Amino acid sequence: MDIYKALVDIVGEEFVSRNEEELYIYSRDSGLTEREKPDFVVMPGSAEEVQKIVLLANKYKIPLIPVGASLTLSGLAVPIRKGIVVDLRRMDRIIEVNRLGRYAVIEPGVTQGKLKAFLERNYPDLCHSMPDAPPSATVVGNILIHGQGNLSQLYGFNSTMVTGLEIVLPTGKICRIGSCSLSPYWFAVEPLPYLAGIFLGWFGTTGIITKLGLRLYPRKRLRDIEVFVLDDPEKVADVVYRITHTEMAEDVITMEQPYPMMFRDVVLVQIYFNGDSEEEIEFKRKMLWNSVMNYIRSRDGGFMFLTPDVQEDFLEKPASSVTRFADVMKGGGFVYCGAIIPVEKFAEALRKLKEIAKRHEITYGHVGRIVGRGHCMMFSFSFPFNRADRASMERAKEALHESYLATLELGGIPWKPELFAQKMILERMDKNAAELMKQIRGLLDPNGIMNPGNWEVEP
Repeated sequence: MDIYKALVDIVGEEFVSRNEEELYIYSRDSGLTEREKPDFVVMPGSAEEVQKIVLLANKYKIPLIPVGASLTLSGLAVPIRKGIVVDLRRMDRIIEVNRLGRYAVIEPGVTQGKLKAFLERNYPDLCHSMPDAPPSATVVGNILIHGQGNLSQLYGFNSTMVTGLEIVLPTGKICRIGSCSLSPYWFAVEPLPYLAGIFLGWFGTTGIITKLGLRLYPRKRLRDIEVFVLDDPEKVADVVYRITHTEMAEDVITMEQPYPMMFRDVVLVQIYFNGDSEEEIEFKRKMLWNSVMNYIRSRDGGFMFLTPDVQEDFLEKPASSVTRFADVMKGGGFVYCGAIIPVEKFAEALRKLKEIAKRHEITYGHVGRIVGRGHCMMFSFSFPFNRADRASMERAKEALHESYLATLELGGIPWKPELFAQKMILERMDKNAAELMKQIRGLLDPNGIMNPGNWEVEP
């Protein structure tokens, strides 16, 4: 009761709950992590309220779990040691857009859909890098897990697009990082010491982001797609190299799945490109076609003819096809290991995906995204399941765990890994690096209250 009353004093009774039905909602995500109900849910409306909540948690040594939209599928926002879930959705202001400097300053509750609509309405010549996630996913949440979006082939991971941070540290101090720490402008985190890395990829274990500066990019008038089809996965890495070498593409995505039948045993390489005129679009199309002409002449690959309705589906942003695949088993279940791997490992990763799916008698899907000019890629080991069928869930969980192991064997890194995969990573990581992570957490969070269980280095 003391904690409940203190939370009410901070945010008001309307924004605190310990009702069973609401605790249940925050006890899980859409993945396979076991449920665990929090003790309280609180919705702060400002950085100052977040600060008071953090100070309260330190007083009572109670865990804090910051959440955006809880869409990671990896249990990263599941309160595995109970405590207080800090739902940041009320903090959804787009504070500033600097058009000439091409950056925005936003709060952690701003969703991908809200920022996209705001820019299209008020700054139609600017855009941000959007992931293929539901529009309700938060921009900050995607960035904090090193997400990728439709501009990743050009500019890298979305986390590399951060220009500044405001964080409530685990001790309750409010800290600003980047140019905003000494200037009214949020234009860059360079050339200061790169403190942003202490908060990106740490799954809310080092603080709670309350403001974020984000790079924006030119939004071209026209956007188009070509789909290159190969039946030999061994050739995908070279095709990607040739395409990215032109520097004409905005986004390059790989796809392989057994259904519908027309996609079985072929790899689709989706090439997105844009321009401000038809002449620019046609020039880029010609460059992209020329880059893979040897494969066309040898009949090892070719471009797919797209009808207008199919082309419209491909150009949808974010792609709803991902959501449709997520419910292919008609049970509302879908998990994946997002393996960050060298592009040259594509064929081997695809073989492992098919072997794992066959061994566990489960269907699969793969969608990948090239990051940078082919510097690496996100390769998804994807498995749908029927949430109403416990056996289906167990098969998917076993397949997911094998996918994490396969990723590490390939020399890759699991992306937004669940607890099981975090332990696998830490066991294989350079011991001094793991020890450094432990020391940083101990220094920042002496009471161990921030999303405990995640990125915990064993003694």
